[in-house]
Amino acid sequence: MGRWTSLVVLGVAVTTAGWCVRAADAPDGQRWWSHVAFLADDALEGRDTGSPGHRKAAQYVAREFENAGLRPAGTDGYLQPVALKSRTIDETHSRLALVRDGVEEPLTLGDDAVISLRVDPAPSIEAPLVFAGYGLSIPEAGHDDFKGLDARGKLVVYLRGAPPGVPGPLAAHSQSEGERSDALRKAGAIGTVAIPNPKNMDIPWERLTLARFLPAMALADPSLDETHGLKASVLFNPAHADGLLAGSGHTLKEILDDADAGKPLPHFELPTKLKATIAATRADVTSQNVVALLPGADPALQNEYVVFSAHLDHLGVGKPINGDAIYNGAMDNASGVASLLDVAALLKESGTKLRRSVLFVAVTGEEKGLLGSKFFAHHPTVDRGAIVANLNSDMFLPLYPLKHLTIYGVDESDLGPEAAAVATSLGLSPEPDPEPKRNVFIRSDQYSFIRQGIPALMFKIGFSKGSPEEATFRAWLKDRYHAPSDDLNQPVDKSAAAAFDHFMAKLLERIANRDERPHWNSSSFFKRFAP
Repeated sequence: MGRWTSLVVLGVAVTTAGWCVRAADAPDGQRWWSHVAFLADDALEGRDTGSPGHRKAAQYVAREFENAGLRPAGTDGYLQPVALKSRTIDETHSRLALVRDGVEEPLTLGDDAVISLRVDPAPSIEAPLVFAGYGLSIPEAGHDDFKGLDARGKLVVYLRGAPPGVPGPLAAHSQSEGERSDALRKAGAIGTVAIPNPKNMDIPWERLTLARFLPAMALADPSLDETHGLKASVLFNPAHADGLLAGSGHTLKEILDDADAGKPLPHFELPTKLKATIAATRADVTSQNVVALLPGADPALQNEYVVFSAHLDHLGVGKPINGDAIYNGAMDNASGVASLLDVAALLKESGTKLRRSVLFVAVTGEEKGLLGSKFFAHHPTVDRGAIVANLNSDMFLPLYPLKHLTIYGVDESDLGPEAAAVATSLGLSPEPDPEPKRNVFIRSDQYSFIRQGIPALMFKIGFSKGSPEEATFRAWLKDRYHAPSDDLNQPVDKSAAAAFDHFMAKLLERIANRDERPHWNSSSFFKRFAP
C-alpha cells in the first residue's frame, strides 16, 4: 500500500499523509470493541486496582502490545509493579457526630456524610469546625480563604469549587489534592469537611455514597503521599448541610446563591465540633502499570518519547445497583485502553517509521487518585527528561458520531494547535473544555505528567450546547458513570470510536515527527512546572 490513503470519517473522504489504513479496518470499530469486550467482561470483575481481575487485564494488554510489535518497556517485561497501601472503612466500628453545647448529634454514615480514606485517618478526633469559603489559597489570583482565619487544630468546612475570575487551569490546579493539602497544613488545619455544590456533581449523592465501601489506596512510597499530616476527610451531603451549619447564622442556600452570583463566600466559625471514630482495615497491595515501546527511527530523536496513556483500572465489585454489583467500566476506561491497543495496531499496519519513540502506558490506580500515573511520572522506565509530551485517553465516550472533538489543555502548550490542525484535517470541529468548573484537566492521568513539566492533552468526543448529544452525555453521567450500567450492554457508536483512534494515530505521528520538542505557552500557568 502507498503512503497516502483516503480515509472515510463520518462519510467525509479525507486524505491522510504518512500512514495508511486497511480498508477492512476503516472505520467500523470492531477491533476497538473487541478489546473493550474483553476488558469490561464480568469475568474481570471491574478491574479494581490490585485485584486478580486487574492483573488479568494487565496481562491481556501486554499480550496485545506484543502482538502489535511493541517492545516491553516496564521493569518486569511489559509490567511495572506499583506498591500501594489499601484502606477500607469498617463502618460497624466507625461513627460521626456533631457536638453542640456538649450534646452529641449522631450522623448517619452514607446518608448524612461519608468518611473518605484518601487521607490516612486518625482513629479518633474531636475538633472545632470553621467554614473557609472554597478552602483554597491561590496567591496568583490574590485569593486566600485562610487569611485572617484561625484554622489551627480545626477541621475546615468548604464548598467544592473555585472563586469566579480565576482561570480554569489555575482554579483546577489549586483544587488538586496536593495543593489543597499544602494550604491546609500551612493553615494548621487537621482535616476537611467538603460540601459538594449540587450543580456541579457528576454523580448523584445516592450513588456516590455507595463508593465509600470500596478500598481507598495510596502509594506505598511515603514521599509521594500528598495528604500526609492530615487526620480526617469527610464529605457532607449537601441536602443535609444546613444541619452542619446550624447556629452559624448561615445556610447552604445563602452560600450557593453567593457562589452563583460570583460573590465572595463567607468565612466563619461554627458553634460545633465534629467527633469521629474511624476504623479501617489496611493491607499492602501490588498493582501493575503496563508499558510498551514503539522505537523511533531518527538517530537524533529516537531517545525522546511521546507517551500515550490511558488508565486500566476501574472500581471492581461494589454495592449492587438494580441487582448488579460489578462495576465493569466499559467506557471508564476500557474504552481508552482499547484505543491504545487499536492505535498501536494501526501504526504497525501503516509501516510508518516515526522519528521519536512512543511509549504506550496503561496505568493503574487512576480511580484511587491518579496513583499509577503519578508513580510512572516519578519513576519512568525511560529518562524522565526525555519524555516530551503526553496524550491521554480517558472516558472519551463514543456515544454518538464524532463531529466535535474536545481538547483539554488546548491553550496551554503548542500541542494544542497541532491537535486542532489534525482534527480540522479530518473534518472535525476542535473545541476547548466546555465545562472548566468540572476540573477535568486535573482529574485524569495527564495531570501527573503535567506536574513533572511535560506538556499534555486529553481528548473527548464533544457536543454542541443544547444538542441531543449533550442530553445523551448528561444522561450517561447521571445513570452510568461509576455505576454497574457502564457495561457492555449500553449503546456505543463504534464508528465514532474508530474515527477517534484514527485521529489519535495521526496526532501521535505528527508530534513524534516534528522537529522541535513541544513546549508550554508563555502564558500558561503550567509553564512553572517545566524544568
